[in-house]
Amino acid sequence: MVRVGILGATGYTALELIKLLLRHPEVEITTLTSRQTGHPPISSIHPQLTGRLDLPLENLEAMAAAERVDCLFSCLPHAASAEAIAPVVNGGTRVVDFSADYRLTDLETYETWYQTTHPDPTRIGKVVYGLPELFRKQIIGADLVANPGCYPTSAILAMAPLLQDGLVEPSDLIFDSKSGVSGAGRTPKLTTHFPECNEGVSAYGIGSHRHTPEIAQVLGQFIGREIGVVFSPHLIPMDRGILTTAYARPTRQTTPGELMSALRAFYETSPFVHVVDHLPSTKDCAGTNNCHITARMVGERVITVSCLDNLIKGASGAAVQNFNLMFGFDESTSL
Repeated sequence: MVRVGILGATGYTALELIKLLLRHPEVEITTLTSRQTGHPPISSIHPQLTGRLDLPLENLEAMAAAERVDCLFSCLPHAASAEAIAPVVNGGTRVVDFSADYRLTDLETYETWYQTTHPDPTRIGKVVYGLPELFRKQIIGADLVANPGCYPTSAILAMAPLLQDGLVEPSDLIFDSKSGVSGAGRTPKLTTHFPECNEGVSAYGIGSHRHTPEIAQVLGQFIGREIGVVFSPHLIPMDRGILTTAYARPTRQTTPGELMSALRAFYETSPFVHVVDHLPSTKDCAGTNNCHITARMVGERVITVSCLDNLIKGASGAAVQNFNLMFGFDESTSL
């Protein structure tokens, strides 16, 4: 059994992670940390876990938690996460990091977009990006994996195969994404207050969303060329799910059949990416680790549509995929 712990166990992604790990035949959850006063059981914060997991929440430092486990999942905010887990990884404990701290490979880019000084700068550019469909070989046996952002997962999975096959221009990619409210986290905010967001759709972070450089970097790294990205996120009044519509210019005359064949060939051995003929809906992937993708030609544009559950394939499901690869288990175990 692999002993695991979760740093910052009270959020939505931590809840989904716990539910997935509870059904993992090779995992024992031993440690949950939080800044909660006292030692309340996790089931008092997440009642869904009543009778399933009653471990107390402990206000432990990461190094103290690491002494009890073989792997830590860090659900801490950016900057705080790297500060906590850097000594943990140095000490030999494996980590899956949910924050953005190790996703970007350029220190200046990170500090510009996240407006903070990185607490572990020497590791920047040396941590594998945890998207198994693109970087499976690098994830296997890794000590530290940077779990991808939810928006980037939906964007990258849809466009990477077409870029690899030279079917679309890399300099002119537009991603229009819609996300459910859980993507903003569990901490109350005015913009996600029910009367503010219900029965309305709103754009936010146009030109300034932190997932923009992540999308451009990973796609560029994958094909070895600079990528031009416009990313426009929107908030949709639903609990969970992401739908991304991407627009690209073809490099030559192509057909929908060729686009779909490229997608199917690329994901032939990926258990959680499904290329579908219909236009997918977020409901198709809700509660699963699946991503559904399709492609169309409309005039002089290639259009892809992808959807996933932001809390699972966009966060905790991907983390378990990465964990499985790190520890030599079948990639789909518990998923």
